[in-house]
Formats: sequence, structure tokens, C-alpha cells
Amino acid sequence: EVQLVESGGGLVQAGGSLRLSCVASGFTFDDYAIGWFRQAPGKEREAVLCISDSDGTIGYLASVKGRFTISSDNAKNTVYLQMNILKPEDTAVYYCAASTTGCSPSVTWNDYWGQGTQVTVSS
Repeated sequence: EVQLVESGGGLVQAGGSLRLSCVASGFTFDDYAIGWFRQAPGKEREAVLCISDSDGTIGYLASVKGRFTISSDNAKNTVYLQMNILKPEDTAVYYCAASTTGCSPSVTWNDYWGQGTQVTVSS
């Protein structure tokens, strides 16, 4: 069974940091691109960052450039999203997603999704 499980979300003050984890199971991790998306209340889901062996790392959101980084530990089947200098506008549910066909900012491009983890940034 394919599973993506996110963790690491929570409540943090503006300027703080969080590291989200996405643990994958049930598929060959190295063959997939893993992306982080987020969805704020009343807004569409948007792509944040993606990583794969073929694409490297790709950033999709200008507002997080220089603050968020993505990394992976293939031995642990885990992708991380390090979020620094958090802002209230980063408040959202953060999802990881897996794609067999490379990184893409398209929600429909991805084959598997986690359940999401809530990140709330207070001002």
C-alpha cells in the first residue's frame, strides 16, 4: 500500500522555524519526484518545492525563496521541508505528493498524496 505521511506541523510565532517530514512507503522512493504543496483556507492548493533524482530541486513559490528548502534522505524514504523565518501568510495545511513523471506544480500531475499537516504562524 502506497503511503505518504507528513509530520512536523504546529503552531509557531512569526520568525520561527519548522521542519516538516514526509515519510514514503509502498513504492520505490528513488523513482519518484516528491513535492510539497500547501493550501490556505479559501485558497487553491499551490506548489511550494519539489525534489527528484532527475530534476534536482525546483522551487515554485517566489514568496518562500530563501526561507524554505527541500531535501531528501533516500535511505529513510523521507523528504523534508525546512521552513525558516515563517510568516503568518505561510499558515496552511502542507501536503507532500509523489509523482512518477517528474516534478510539476500541477496538483493533478501527482499520483499520491499525504493527509497533510497543519502549520499555523501567529503574528
